[in-house]
Amino acid sequence: MTRFIRLARLFAGVGTACLLALGSIAAHADAGSLRARHAELKPQLQGNSYGRQMFIDSAEGSNSLQGDVYAVLDHPFDKVKEALVDPRAWCDIMLLPFNTKACSAQGNRLSVRIGRKYNQPVDQAYALDFGFSNLAASADYLETRLSAGQGPFGTRDYRMVVEAVPLDRGRTFMHMSYAYGFGGSGRFAMQAYLATAGASKVGFTTNGVRGAVERNAMRYYLAIDAYLDTMDVPQSQRVDKRIDQWFSATERYPQQLHEMDRNTYVSMKRQEYGRQTTASATQ
Repeated sequence: MTRFIRLARLFAGVGTACLLALGSIAAHADAGSLRARHAELKPQLQGNSYGRQMFIDSAEGSNSLQGDVYAVLDHPFDKVKEALVDPRAWCDIMLLPFNTKACSAQGNRLSVRIGRKYNQPVDQAYALDFGFSNLAASADYLETRLSAGQGPFGTRDYRMVVEAVPLDRGRTFMHMSYAYGFGGSGRFAMQAYLATAGASKVGFTTNGVRGAVERNAMRYYLAIDAYLDTMDVPQSQRVDKRIDQWFSATERYPQQLHEMDRNTYVSMKRQEYGRQTTASATQ
């Protein structure tokens, strides 16, 4: 059982920080349909318990988990597009969640390492390789996708689709779709984790494996928002500001997202961003 719990921690961590995945997500085809979805969700976006204009949904299939996050970002569309079309920016975003130990971008490939636990050495963390593509980057619609065929312990078909459209008053409406497929060992590992070490964990609208997807979605959304918020900060202050902002944002939801104290997180992430910067400089 201990082995399966360890596998489940890694399984959950992959979802947390690795762009999660998508088995058979149909992204909105164009700006018009995404704008229609924004109009449809306005009541939920404006009246919720998140303290943000945000809506989370999740679903569990026989061998997959899927989530959708819709959010109004307080950033202009051009700024969002500038960030999310750049694979290097995605590495900076992906490194914020606590289980991501390393990320490097080369061309349209992202190599990510995910730990079973937050203090796992990077050389012992699981490696995932993502392909990155910009499917649309026009004046009124953005769609980017990351995908990986294989993950740890029977997980597969990792993919993430992010799309966005401009709103009034310098805001942006973003939709993030994600899911991952898994086999019998992955399901058993997740259930073992949720019955033991993860028993106290709750989601935002539900618990169990869907609750885990919701926690991952919120962490990832907060990472995107923290990156956007710090794009204009002087470069020498950017990483520290980004780290501090992401942790502060997660602490607004301690029942769902608290994992460690601030000093532990900040020290760990400074080291990991420093390692990433050094690696980029030598490439």
